[in-house]
Amino acid sequence: MHFQQELQRYIQFVKLEKSLSENSVVSYKNDLERYLRFVANDLQISDLGGIELRHIENYLEELTAMDLSVSSIARNISSIRGFHEFAVVEGMAEANPAELVDLPKKAKNLPDVLNPDEVSAIIDIPNKETDAGIRNAAILETLYATGMRVSELTSLELDNLIFEIGFIRVVGKGNKERLVPVGEMAQSALEHYIEVVRPKFQSDKKPQKAENKVFLSQRGNPLSRMSIWNIVNDAAERAGIEKNVYPHIFRHSFATHLLEGGADLRAVQEMLGHASINTTEIYTHVDRSLLHQVHKEFHPRA
Repeated sequence: MHFQQELQRYIQFVKLEKSLSENSVVSYKNDLERYLRFVANDLQISDLGGIELRHIENYLEELTAMDLSVSSIARNISSIRGFHEFAVVEGMAEANPAELVDLPKKAKNLPDVLNPDEVSAIIDIPNKETDAGIRNAAILETLYATGMRVSELTSLELDNLIFEIGFIRVVGKGNKERLVPVGEMAQSALEHYIEVVRPKFQSDKKPQKAENKVFLSQRGNPLSRMSIWNIVNDAAERAGIEKNVYPHIFRHSFATHLLEGGADLRAVQEMLGHASINTTEIYTHVDRSLLHQVHKEFHPRA
């Protein structure tokens, strides 16, 4: 792993100087390993001096997409800030890009949700006359049709596409599997990409790494999470969407639009892969006027 030497020095410092419990040290180490892996693998940064505030903000969006609690995100931020402070003091970097990152004092407002017209505008952007455009359209359709996390999308394998019954097997956190309906438009986009474009992207030189992954780069590598971010951001910008659009907003929009359409909360919970329905209730927000409408329509004494 990149930054292994720097991380070991910091963990040694934490053990000796901060008198933290063993559990706290392990938590710091795990947090920072995940952060530095994201920096090295997803952002392709190999030097601490190359990390900027915007990169850390990208990582925090990634943590938010993992449905972590506010306290877990706060601990991660604390770990990252402490690590970068140490790096400056020890001469491993000239500046601390994390010094302007604030600890969350309370749960943040839910991110903006895209309305159906905005979703359609984004999905319509890729040029379906090109190979990359066909792939990107399939990616955008799949994100919205299934509500899967970006990490679930990048790890999606051909064996998980059960098109004969219209489902995708999604492997979520803790390797828990769930079946999610794919929908006609997303399935059509996926089938077109897999039949026409994906064989062109496949490389005989990388059979083990990519042979079963659904989404590939034009060089035959599995697409990284950052690549998906770039595809989504580019399509949103070109569609003229002024909201902060990133892959997880499709998940949020997926759940919100289902609930607004009258879907059962437990069905949405199942499709999102939430262990507790409380998470689904917090994660999805439904306009109160819609609740009044549903109550009026279905309650016998409304």
